[in-house]
Amino acid sequence: MADYFEAINLSKIYKTRNGDAVIVDDFNLEMKRGEFVCIIGHSGCGKSTVLSMIAGLNEISNGSVVLDGAEIEGAGPDRGVVFQSPCLLPWMTAYENVALGVSQVYFHATREERHQITEYYLTVVGLGDAMHKKPGELSGGMQQRVGLARAFALSPNMLLLDEPFGMLDKLTKFELQQVLIDLWNRERLTAMMVTHDVDEAIYLADRVIMMTNGPAARVGEILDIKLDRPRDRNEIMASEQYGRYRDHLMGFLEERSGHGAAA
Repeated sequence: MADYFEAINLSKIYKTRNGDAVIVDDFNLEMKRGEFVCIIGHSGCGKSTVLSMIAGLNEISNGSVVLDGAEIEGAGPDRGVVFQSPCLLPWMTAYENVALGVSQVYFHATREERHQITEYYLTVVGLGDAMHKKPGELSGGMQQRVGLARAFALSPNMLLLDEPFGMLDKLTKFELQQVLIDLWNRERLTAMMVTHDVDEAIYLADRVIMMTNGPAARVGEILDIKLDRPRDRNEIMASEQYGRYRDHLMGFLEERSGHGAAA
């Protein structure tokens, strides 16, 4: 099967008074259609910079990104992005926040068809009874559900997630991970997620991309996660294979930290 996504010699360089500051250098990655990868690494290693370049929100200094056979230039609805903060318009309801994007992408659809798409995804993420509330009336976890519904409702070619559950408590994080993976199992979007959580990466991903420390960060190692889908969290976390994956990832991080790595 041909690669669906390619990051080719991707670099980010900022000009400073003291010369070039190379944040990401020669980042290379290929993905198959429908694959889910997680990127981990220490803070400041350029994980989010890579994601923002792929999203078209941060200019690429060198290299290129190819998605579904075409080189991307700038942001576009072919990439759905979910940030750590949901970035909802506070004066609009959850429904209106999702419908805004749906109307732009499905502009040829009828009003009823756009309504059905919006309502469907809000219901699937568990907001059937709260879709007409504004962000200020929703918890952080519920707001992030709106962000997930909005991203999936656009039917993008690629889903990009930048630590979407990083600010949530453990129970809410687990709930939202399940919402995400249930949606992904249905849609099988090609997905890339930045996370600092090793357990999250193993639970969600087909492969975990380990980045070296910055500056001039790049892909250091790639770990294949050979766990059958759908995955039961308790079952896989109790398995020996899970323990080996976790030890490997923690070892990679600890080798690059003078203070040890946090899970």
